[in-house]
Amino acid sequence: MKKNILALAVMSAVAMQASAGTVTSDGSDIVIKTKGGFAVETVDGNKSFNIGGRIMWDYNRAEEDGVADENAFDVRRARVFLKGHVDDWAYKAQWNIDDAEGEDGGTIEDLYIRYTGWGKKANVTIGRHKAPFGLEEQTSSKDISVLERSALTELYALGRQDGIQLHGKGSNWTYGVGVYEGGDTDDKRGADNVSIAGRVTFAPIKEKTSLLHLGAGFYQTGGEEAGADRFGMEDAFNVEVAGVAGPFHYQAEYFDGTLLPGDMIDGDEDVDGYYVQAGWILTGESRPYKDGKFKIVKPSKDSGAWEIVARYEDGAGNYSDIELGDTEGEAYTIGVNWYGSNVRIGVNYTDGEDDLADIDGDEIRVRFQYVYK
Repeated sequence: MKKNILALAVMSAVAMQASAGTVTSDGSDIVIKTKGGFAVETVDGNKSFNIGGRIMWDYNRAEEDGVADENAFDVRRARVFLKGHVDDWAYKAQWNIDDAEGEDGGTIEDLYIRYTGWGKKANVTIGRHKAPFGLEEQTSSKDISVLERSALTELYALGRQDGIQLHGKGSNWTYGVGVYEGGDTDDKRGADNVSIAGRVTFAPIKEKTSLLHLGAGFYQTGGEEAGADRFGMEDAFNVEVAGVAGPFHYQAEYFDGTLLPGDMIDGDEDVDGYYVQAGWILTGESRPYKDGKFKIVKPSKDSGAWEIVARYEDGAGNYSDIELGDTEGEAYTIGVNWYGSNVRIGVNYTDGEDDLADIDGDEIRVRFQYVYK
């Protein structure tokens, strides 16, 4: 039922965009924007409404020691969002409407309200949102250069959590600190098992085609009972460095953390790892950056933009994309992307090794992405 309602909302928005007619309002005059998506805003800017979403269709073939475990063409993400604001209060509701591994239903990705009355340097977000930790994690899945996030990010990042965050930004810096509800079951969930997380970024060089980004983050969960969206980390910290030089871009993160008891890797609770990544946009565009994270490449010509990218990762991580699971390992990825105005087509090849079990894994992934926002 929820899927039908969301689908109807999307079709209605498209129909409104495509149909000619007269728009009237019993309040302030409004402006309808259709460049890249569908948005409505009052002329005075005090109220707004925006509907959009993304679809990612993937083909992936993954092998463990030469034997295929996955060979499928399916939906990676299918999301619809509603967002807007009224005066100093903003909101966002985003759903993943695809079936969850064959089960009937989707997931709530974001569901929050935000107070913006203190200005850009101090906002408060309440509800389900991404906890502030990690450059690659904070960069949207539609904007990352490699099709899937690194095994290190998959292991260490907190992902989306339910809680409250104080965050702000200036011309070249950002910060965020949040408190989140712990507990991995309903009877454990609550304020007794809270987690805290924080991240700061600073860009000493920040121009349209030149960037140097520095960042650091941490989190502490509530211990064994805390639980998280990802594999059981008790605490972690990371450091980030990234940059842009014309059509070239790079980024790297180092992670260090402690696993929850019972989730040890090879008997070790203390784990660490890193990844390094670099890309070159062959058609000359620069990778966009805003508010401490990267955005999707915007083509300067109707023929689109081409990019090649490579990544190396090493250490304790979640190598499930190449069928190795949570382990000490290493992997490299090479890829190519084509970007249109709303469309992206990408191809990645990843090869890696489990350092503990001496098992090899690899994957080829092709993505067809459409973003409407």
